Amino acid sequence: MLHLLRRATYGPTPESTAEIRRLGAPAWLERQLEPAAIADPVADDLVARLPLSRLTIDGVRARVRSGALKMYGWDTMFELGCATMARAIWSERQLFEVMADFWSNHLNVTNPSGDVWDSRQDYDRSVIRPHALGRFADMLKASAQHPAMLTYLDNRFSTKAAPNENYGRELLELHTVGLGYTESDVKNAARLLTGMTVSWDNGRYRYDAGRHATGAVKVLGFRHANTSATRGEAAALALLDYLALHPATAKRIATRLCVRFVADEPPPALVTRLAKVYLDNRTAIAPVLRALFGSAEFAASVGAKTRTPLEDIVATVRTLGYQPEKSGTQALKALYWITESAGQAPMAWAPPNGYPDVAAAWASPSGQIVRWNAHLNIAAGWWPGTLQRPASLVTAFAGTVPATYGALIDAVATRLVGRTLAPAHTTAIAAYYGKTPASALKANDAAVGWAFPYLAALLLNSPYFALR
Repeated sequence: MLHLLRRATYGPTPESTAEIRRLGAPAWLERQLEPAAIADPVADDLVARLPLSRLTIDGVRARVRSGALKMYGWDTMFELGCATMARAIWSERQLFEVMADFWSNHLNVTNPSGDVWDSRQDYDRSVIRPHALGRFADMLKASAQHPAMLTYLDNRFSTKAAPNENYGRELLELHTVGLGYTESDVKNAARLLTGMTVSWDNGRYRYDAGRHATGAVKVLGFRHANTSATRGEAAALALLDYLALHPATAKRIATRLCVRFVADEPPPALVTRLAKVYLDNRTAIAPVLRALFGSAEFAASVGAKTRTPLEDIVATVRTLGYQPEKSGTQALKALYWITESAGQAPMAWAPPNGYPDVAAAWASPSGQIVRWNAHLNIAAGWWPGTLQRPASLVTAFAGTVPATYGALIDAVATRLVGRTLAPAHTTAIAAYYGKTPASALKANDAAVGWAFPYLAALLLNSPYFALR
């Protein structure tokens, strides 16, 4: 159950641990797969404090016209990043938030990015989040008809006289089938996608038949006569449906899900089975997740994944059980900047392929030091300093003061990483305080006073916590 929590959420909390033990893993998973039925008051309140993150395209432009926002300013996109942090840490709909992050990476549109100043928050609101546990085919088509994607990958500038191949190439290579296409496939996809553009007047998606390149196209096994410019949009959407249901797309998405939830080197047999589930269910994602989490390969993958920097910072707050500030957004902004300094602010990866999700990509000594410093800063309440923390960390993490240093370390380790440590590691942490595990612990010792946050930080610095 703790393994499932570590993978399907941003990290166990005391509350989520109690919940999964009460419900059992299967019922817990089914509840998470129906996020609309889960009340989410804390996250909802926090997002309400970030009103720019919830604006429509029209809303952003209206504020620019009124002077309330600077054109091309990043205030809206920065609030979206902070709202993403809030949901990741405090939402009760944890699997939904994990999958929203997964799809934001898969169909990446960098946030913040100047060209999508008016549309990136709407892309999250109307493309990623509505479809995060739905059908990939629907999400792919929604993405292709959204100004953020069309702007980010240049399709808004594509015309029949000069088709821009950027979106057509990434649609094949990154969003669907992966490598294996030809240059002819790219050119034909780009031609079929012409006319899907953005209005310069209002920033919204529109189909412009006058920009659509007609003429027969062939993309992989897809063929279309494409004789009518007025029906060009329908032809392009037919291509997207074909690509979403392509066996290579099924394998690619199954592989990426296995990398996210199972192991950096995904088990081939599991990938094959999940690809079949994906195709059998017409690109629906929930059945694939049920099959993945119920697999023997998932059960055997304990210890096979490590947290990325973003997950590390989010899990730190969740594991400590700290609550958001009672008002304002100072702490959220601080947490966002911590992830930025660690190299993984939400949705901020610049290339279109999304953040990497393998341990080797994040094995940076400097990045590790940033995370270690963050563990202590957050645990001690130094930065951010406005999170709500227990009046007594010792009581919250260990109950009454234990009799020995070893017992203290065992109690806090069980609370923060879900298990006691190997004896050598307990000895090493006791030695940090100049003691042995058997040393008597007194109520006025620094280890249960001003130096207690260092114990929490040492545990959060350890490989026990680094594991996803």
